Amino acid sequence: MSDLEHTNIGIEFPFEARYQEVNGHRLHYIDEGVGPTILMLHGNPTWSYMYRNIIPYLKDFSRCIAVDLLGMGRSDKPDSLYTFLEHVTYIRQFVDALGLKDFILVGHDWGMAIGLHVAMSHPHPIKGIAMLEPQALYPCPSWSEFTPSESKDLFQTLRNPDMGWTFMRENNVFVEGMPHIIINRSFTQAEHDHYREPFQDPDQRKPSWVFPNQLPIDGTPSEVVQAVEQRNQWLYQTTIPKLLFHASPGCTIREPQIQWCLSHMKNLTLCDIGRGFHHLTEENPHKIGQKLRQWVKEITANIE
Repeated sequence: MSDLEHTNIGIEFPFEARYQEVNGHRLHYIDEGVGPTILMLHGNPTWSYMYRNIIPYLKDFSRCIAVDLLGMGRSDKPDSLYTFLEHVTYIRQFVDALGLKDFILVGHDWGMAIGLHVAMSHPHPIKGIAMLEPQALYPCPSWSEFTPSESKDLFQTLRNPDMGWTFMRENNVFVEGMPHIIINRSFTQAEHDHYREPFQDPDQRKPSWVFPNQLPIDGTPSEVVQAVEQRNQWLYQTTIPKLLFHASPGCTIREPQIQWCLSHMKNLTLCDIGRGFHHLTEENPHKIGQKLRQWVKEITANIE
């Protein structure tokens, strides 16, 4: 496995496609390896492709499942059903359909927020939580405290009911902006095209627009604020092992958020991946893979 750290970042996605029907829609996922289960959830605007360079570090001793959220990646793309709580419902039912129990959760961005809500209500305690630039860790009390502050105007535009959807539909801003927030290496055309793939049809960019409208900012939307506050009552108390990957300068996770995690989460380990912004698995996948391998082996030693 040590040879992996000397290889280039892989571009291909050499995994068998699988599908699970949930509520009449197919969710695409990959299922690699045998052993303790690791469930990997992506955020906005990505898909399971983001884990292509992480899975090789894990699949020789664990079962890696990476699923595409509804409307994203290679999952079905209905016209609606993209709110935070709707995604939670689909992933919860996906977990139930596959009979997942003693799993470890790995999540990026909104995938972490969705996964934490599923973990909170799962009848069988999960075994670990690994966080990559998690979104909506806690409700943002006002726009003046929004992180990253340099993106505030963009997010306010996307939340504008008169222009937000049109702006996303015409510009696909999060996908097209990816090369500008991969800050420690060049982002190739081939990689970018993999992320463009799910959103070639402008009408199918709705999930990427709905997510910024679901951020709990200044009390809105109230149902997400309530859901995050409810989840955090569980998160503050649970002793499940937690691993937080962060980078410099980071995006959703910077010094205030790191300190919040240290103050509110029990059994937390930090991992600084060095220079990075938001898409950490594209920025330093080998350090993430190596740390996850070590951490997962430690916490699964007693799971047989």
